Amino acid sequence: MNNSIKQDFWLNLLDIIAIFLWSLLLFKYWITGELNLLIHPNYFSLVLITSIIFLLLTIAKIIQLFNYYQKNHNFHNYTNNNQHSNLLPKGWASSILIFVAILGLIIKPMVLSSQTAMQRGVTDTLPPTTLETQSFLTQTSPEKRSQSGAVRSLIEWVRTLNAYPEPDTYTGQPANITGFVVHLDHLPENYIYLSRFVLTCCAVDAYPVGILVELPKSRSNFPVDSWLEVQGIMKTETLPPVDSSQNRKQKDKRQLVLQAKEVKTIPTPKNPYAY
Repeated sequence: MNNSIKQDFWLNLLDIIAIFLWSLLLFKYWITGELNLLIHPNYFSLVLITSIIFLLLTIAKIIQLFNYYQKNHNFHNYTNNNQHSNLLPKGWASSILIFVAILGLIIKPMVLSSQTAMQRGVTDTLPPTTLETQSFLTQTSPEKRSQSGAVRSLIEWVRTLNAYPEPDTYTGQPANITGFVVHLDHLPENYIYLSRFVLTCCAVDAYPVGILVELPKSRSNFPVDSWLEVQGIMKTETLPPVDSSQNRKQKDKRQLVLQAKEVKTIPTPKNPYAY
């Protein structure tokens, strides 16, 4: 091969490597469960299908390239018959894709943190598109539900409050919720915001919701981003709004608060998000 033919060969090889690495990356996310940190479970099957398609494309490209080279001594004609993007010099697009795929294979996705929650704005409400009124709300009174021993998750509590926002309705009810710790400086020292991110599509559009927790001691004992399981009793307190951006615009308001009786530190869940 002369230099030009060698260059064309490596350009085609770069394309093949790029497609294969992305197939490998998507499959790695799927098989390791790291997709839980990136997208909604509804799209898991699409990721696996895409990974398989990329693998088949890789095999097809290898066979095509090998067969053409075996039948044609003028290998340069193969690449001339394939269009390349004019946006970047030849080989650059594939090189960038390879670089990004390698980073994805090396670097593990991170769980969204309390800093992200503060940046996106903490809230105790859900958008209308994610509201799901639970059947027990219309069939069972809060008192009867409490007696039955039914337990709501943190997200179920938030959904319940969206549908029926009067906090006194839930006063005295037991609760057992899990989430990560957010410190809100405008609240008393013994309060934390126990939060979880809700995914509607992917981590980019995830937003935090949560419930205020009154601790038996200072929140300094519970670092931000640590995961807690909190058991206690619901009560109503008059406090500044959870959303600090509203703190100067609104007066204190009555809010549902979990008075913690037992607080336990837990590992970060394998699937830390809600849907």
